[in-house]
Amino acid sequence: MEIEARLEDVRHRIADVAEKSGRKADDVTLVAVSKTFDAEAIEPVIDCGQRVFGENRVQEAQGKWPALKEKTPDIELHLIGPLQSNKAADAVELFDVIQSVDREKIARALAAECEKQGRHLRFYVQVNTGLEEQKAGIDPRETAAFVVFCRDELKMPVEGLMCIPPADENPGPHFALLAKLAAQCGLEKLSMGMSGDFETAVEFGATSVRVGSAIFGSR
Repeated sequence: MEIEARLEDVRHRIADVAEKSGRKADDVTLVAVSKTFDAEAIEPVIDCGQRVFGENRVQEAQGKWPALKEKTPDIELHLIGPLQSNKAADAVELFDVIQSVDREKIARALAAECEKQGRHLRFYVQVNTGLEEQKAGIDPRETAAFVVFCRDELKMPVEGLMCIPPADENPGPHFALLAKLAAQCGLEKLSMGMSGDFETAVEFGATSVRVGSAIFGSR
């Protein structure tokens, strides 16, 4: 299947599940995850009208996205991978949305860089719903207090929560937990679901899904 056909298939699947769940297709934003793919692979997806993309690493994104964004200025670029504080300045310069805020140190660094650069980014707090030691994300029990810290003390525009469920578990309970935490925090946005489970995520209320291999093919 060509990349354009795969993109259209994902769009149709999102729309179908959204409508069955009593929502509209455009209630769910498709974030096309282009990590490990070069500009040549990304351009056909842009040509199909896709405007929201996700990358895992700042350094990799720096190698391809400035030129792509210059050619297509309305692209919205999301950082969906873990971020080190020494990369905060580069991240703020390049990305429009950062979905992986998960600790006080990185939140402070991002807030300071936004003020320094005069950039107005949007942020998601990443929650480690499975309490996996090797995975980024804040403890679910600490989420509400951390969101308050980011919004009230740092004045960061946190608009939602993000999670990556454990690979070997049913994602449904993790999506349900994220939705519950977001409601407790007064947040409307839920970034959850990837190529293997984005339809389940939409059923549980995802407002954005992060889909890579189902669009670009296997890495």
